[in-house]
Amino acid sequence: MLAAGVAAVPVFKKIGLGSVLGYLAAGLAIGPFGLGFFADPQAIIHVAELGVVMFLFIIGLEMQPSRLWGMRKDIFGLGAIQVMGAMAALTCIGLSFGFPLIPSFVAGTGFVLTSTAIVMQMLQERGTMSTLKGQRIIAILLFEDLAIVPLLAIVVLLGTGGAATDTSDRWLSVGIAIGATVALVLAGRYLLNPLFRVLAASGAREVMTAAALLVVLGSALAMQVSGLSMAMGAFLAGVLLSESSFRHQLEADIEPFRGILLGLFFLGVGMAIDLSVIAANWQLVVASVVGYMIAKILIIYLVARVLGTCHAESLERAVLMAQGGEFAFVLYAAAVSAGIFDGEDNAILTATIIISMVLTPLMVILHDRVVPKQQPSTEGLTLPENVEGTVLMIGFGRFGQIVSQPLLARGYTLSLIDKDAEFVRDAAEFGFKVYYGDGSRIDILHAAGAATAKAILICVDDKEAAVKIAQIVHEEFPLVPLLARAYDRGHAIDLIHAGVDYQIRETFESATVFSRETLKVLGEDEDLAIEVVEEFRDVDRERLALETVGGIYAGRQLVRGNAQPADLVAARTARERAAAEEERERREREQQEEAG
Repeated sequence: MLAAGVAAVPVFKKIGLGSVLGYLAAGLAIGPFGLGFFADPQAIIHVAELGVVMFLFIIGLEMQPSRLWGMRKDIFGLGAIQVMGAMAALTCIGLSFGFPLIPSFVAGTGFVLTSTAIVMQMLQERGTMSTLKGQRIIAILLFEDLAIVPLLAIVVLLGTGGAATDTSDRWLSVGIAIGATVALVLAGRYLLNPLFRVLAASGAREVMTAAALLVVLGSALAMQVSGLSMAMGAFLAGVLLSESSFRHQLEADIEPFRGILLGLFFLGVGMAIDLSVIAANWQLVVASVVGYMIAKILIIYLVARVLGTCHAESLERAVLMAQGGEFAFVLYAAAVSAGIFDGEDNAILTATIIISMVLTPLMVILHDRVVPKQQPSTEGLTLPENVEGTVLMIGFGRFGQIVSQPLLARGYTLSLIDKDAEFVRDAAEFGFKVYYGDGSRIDILHAAGAATAKAILICVDDKEAAVKIAQIVHEEFPLVPLLARAYDRGHAIDLIHAGVDYQIRETFESATVFSRETLKVLGEDEDLAIEVVEEFRDVDRERLALETVGGIYAGRQLVRGNAQPADLVAARTARERAAAEEERERREREQQEEAG
């Protein structure tokens, strides 16, 4: 299994299909209908579901109770409306195929439960988990996790044995679930922190890791035994520990297990694709996949739009959540036990869920390529128009803000432009007048006062954009001094070629000061530490000049005719270091003689 994942995932990532699809394909390849290394993929899925459990524990660690309370409207409002609407629509799909009401309801309800593993993984890969739209999706997933409990109870009631079930037993189950939740909350609040404090004091690193796994698996097992989902138990444990001083340590301990087990979960899903069932019922399977996914996409999109979400976010959410999820397997198994489905029905529905999970990464890729990127809203923003300032600063992020302070202190006027609309709004709240504009557009530069400025500063954190702006400014305003922020040495060389008068690597000065202080901490004389750092500055300037004027910069290799400037510089550095060492020894001898 590890070999299949290691072989497939990098290939799929390289061609832009994502890691989830790579794991699914690898699972299909080594499963019963591929090379046949495994005969019981369901057993693999049950074990690998621990990856989903650990994933939700880590998500819980990021969700402080106050933050979760702030999401309550999305969880119980947006989540409830989307789930109820999708249940009604997907039930209608089953009825349209000619199936009875109860099987149609249970089949559609299973498809409503989105794959937490796939959506969370894709949110993480897209870097949108901490964004507002990502938080709304997480809120919906949390409500679906909560919904699995009453849905399982409904399946039991709707089954052939549902009428005979004792009411007292059902209330007992509810009481056990509530009691387990309260017990977990109390344990997390009053026991876990003292426990980790004692373990940390012991100094045994492996015991801390074992304790982290015990907390995750123990809370998950407690919830499962009480009739709730394992994922919800792990998430709740994470939330309870989110404000603990051990939060980061727990996250670091769990992360390796989470990643590997989540990969195994996707491999198990790939193995579970029953090609014989699909082949025997391919028309029904295809129709179910298409009908369920289209209906779910439409409902998610419509609910989002009705609740005021923009078109782009609504469509993205609908595509991400269009599939069925791993909880459907649990619901369908309960339906078989209750007599609602037979074995063949379960196999068809399981295949439908798995195919929808396989199609989701492809749909997301298609969405990203077809749908144009959303342009930032400029409503309420001021565009530059006949602005005049002593200095024009392009980009007003963390670097530009520091640069601006001494200039403002000396009374210089700044014309500030930035193309991040949200940042421009935020800057206004702190009293900064920042104009919205793209520094690579000549009309924006003219409107921002580039022609009359005494200096133009490029402080953007985008390397390619900085070079482009430098080229345009140098061509359009050649007499105005141009200073730029560089990312690294290669970027600095590109900026020099683009025509800047001065550039500095953004971490260069802080790194040299840090190095000087390190020398002092190590016992070097302060004057010598300053001298060594200044020597390095001289060598760096010489090296940069060689690379810029006559060299061909290619990664880390520099070639200039038959000469090797890098070697020359290294030799000079060694000679100067030796000379400095001799000078230091001479001073020490003189001091000893004076003391003697």
